[in-house]
Amino acid sequence: MRPKSEDRRRKHFLGLLSSDFRLPTKRMPINYNHIPSPCYVLDEALLRRNLQLINRVQQEAGVKVILAFKGFAMWAAFSLVNEYLSGATASSLNEARLCFEEMGTKAHTYAAAYLPQEFEQILDYSSHIVFNSLNQYTQFKKQVKQHPEPISMGLRINPGYSDVETELYNAASPVSRLGVGPELLVDGLPSEIEGLHFHVLCESDSYALEKVLEKMEERFGHLLPQVKWVNMGGGHLMTRTDYDLDHLIKTLKAFKEKHQVDIIMEPGSAIAWQTGDLLATVLDVVVNGGVKTAILDVSFTCHMPDTLEMPYKPEVVGAQSGPVDGQHQYRLGGTSCLAGDFLTEYSFEGELKPGDQLILKDMMHYTMVKTTTFNGVAHPSIGIWKENGEFQLVRNFGYEDYKGRLS
Repeated sequence: MRPKSEDRRRKHFLGLLSSDFRLPTKRMPINYNHIPSPCYVLDEALLRRNLQLINRVQQEAGVKVILAFKGFAMWAAFSLVNEYLSGATASSLNEARLCFEEMGTKAHTYAAAYLPQEFEQILDYSSHIVFNSLNQYTQFKKQVKQHPEPISMGLRINPGYSDVETELYNAASPVSRLGVGPELLVDGLPSEIEGLHFHVLCESDSYALEKVLEKMEERFGHLLPQVKWVNMGGGHLMTRTDYDLDHLIKTLKAFKEKHQVDIIMEPGSAIAWQTGDLLATVLDVVVNGGVKTAILDVSFTCHMPDTLEMPYKPEVVGAQSGPVDGQHQYRLGGTSCLAGDFLTEYSFEGELKPGDQLILKDMMHYTMVKTTTFNGVAHPSIGIWKENGEFQLVRNFGYEDYKGRLS
């Protein structure tokens, strides 16, 4: 999930320059000269900065923040994540297993519906199981209770409010398939349910969370004395420069003290927000109808689908968004055959030519986890710019990766 507007993204980008949250002293600027193109490049120092900020929320508010794999599942960085966070949320057997194997802990698992043939394995990798409906709870509760390790059961609810403007990401609709409405819980919760879960935000601020909690208390307040924990899901963009951390901490502490529950948060974007880029190279410049398109060695539909779905327009180093008098305008085009695999329009001081490198900003969250091999387009490499100023190439992708997804 991405920001609601380009203005928010630009505001954050400019805010980084004047932020009073200091970068780690050992951070060294990334040198792209010897990095293969295309490549996702994680800046390790910036990831640590985000984790330190999130840890402040954990410590001062007395809550637990866990990593959401749906937003960032780069397991080569989990050793750093583990220094600050104590778990992850999973939405499938594969994610739950990744949490267990690469983070060394069991997952907080939620799925819209569980596959019966996978459920026993999911339990082996989970400390918490959240059901999307009372039907799912009824179907699987016996297996949970019979599991040799204790697993805390929860139920997803629909608070009925969200500030999300893009309908694709709005989980609070009255007809949403995600979560249970209050009309089904008039008589309370099943006795085995220990927690409530909601997720209705998308890169939102603490004031949106405050409104969600107010609405939740109106609709589900009678259930809160029955539960031990409340999982407030993701969408809390607490690492954005203009995010009011003090208000967030105050809001969380007040809710926790009022209802005497443990609080869990699972941000998808906040962990890896503004922590790395996608390096791309111009392959060709096509001119049709007076419009110039720079064809890159990446694809927006394959490697950055949110730019077309949300949509949003990423920052490009050395470029201005939109036409600028006296500068050269280009659309940026991908390598796939999809006619709409392009973004408009960027302005550059100089002309683009084949071999020029472009750096697309903020490409760590909701990118690698959503890539496809449509057209057989190769997946960009993955690397880490280490805090000591060295580049570590984590993974290259080739034909076998493409072939292995087919039959």
